[in-house]
Amino acid sequence: MATNVHIPAPERGATDAMRRTALVAGLLYLITIVTSIPALVLYGPVLNDPGFIAGPGPDTGVLWSGFLEVICAFACIGTAVVLYPVVKRHNEAAALGFVAARVLEAAIIVAGIISLLSVVTLRQPAAAGADTDSLVTTGTALVAIHNWTFLLGPGFIPAVNALLLGSLLYRARLVPRVIPVMGLIGAPLLLLSATAVLFGLYPQVSVLSGMSAVPIFLWEGSLGLWLVVKGFKPSPLTAATIAPAAR
Repeated sequence: MATNVHIPAPERGATDAMRRTALVAGLLYLITIVTSIPALVLYGPVLNDPGFIAGPGPDTGVLWSGFLEVICAFACIGTAVVLYPVVKRHNEAAALGFVAARVLEAAIIVAGIISLLSVVTLRQPAAAGADTDSLVTTGTALVAIHNWTFLLGPGFIPAVNALLLGSLLYRARLVPRVIPVMGLIGAPLLLLSATAVLFGLYPQVSVLSGMSAVPIFLWEGSLGLWLVVKGFKPSPLTAATIAPAAR
């Protein structure tokens, strides 16, 4: 005879809440990827053409890039805020550090957005009478600010995030361990690459810098997909999270 297992309503509701938390966190991780890549492509004209600020043509691509990066910045913060109540039960200091690092990353991204949107402002009719050489110099400086924010934000901070969250997820067994291992391997590689770029050993846009970012990309992408499709694995940590809500 088949036996039906009855799950008390409060416990079932707490389990559903954990599943929703995983789903939201996973979606936010995927949003950071989906928005950041097109934004970088659309920034192409302003990043690659020093005369963009003084030349003709539409600003639509840059504006869309800024919009996508704003979404990316909010999603960055969202991933940490949503995961914090779960992972803090394993190590509250590391979980809080992850939130702080994500907020810092978002702030650096916003600083880069402001610098490139300022280029758009200087292309407006009010700036049409300005000296071309002066405009180009200003535009080059604003692009340089963005390039530094891109190195310090997506270059250094994701490695810190991977070390903090990866170690938490690895120890808590909330996801298959192969996922945080990718982050824990990719973090030092990204840090070394960003440091090499910082000291001029090779360009920021290069094969070496791109290869060093692959493990972090796989870590964040696989984490987002797993949380969306599967959610958190059953573990003592999830049981401890569900138990108070079930009482």
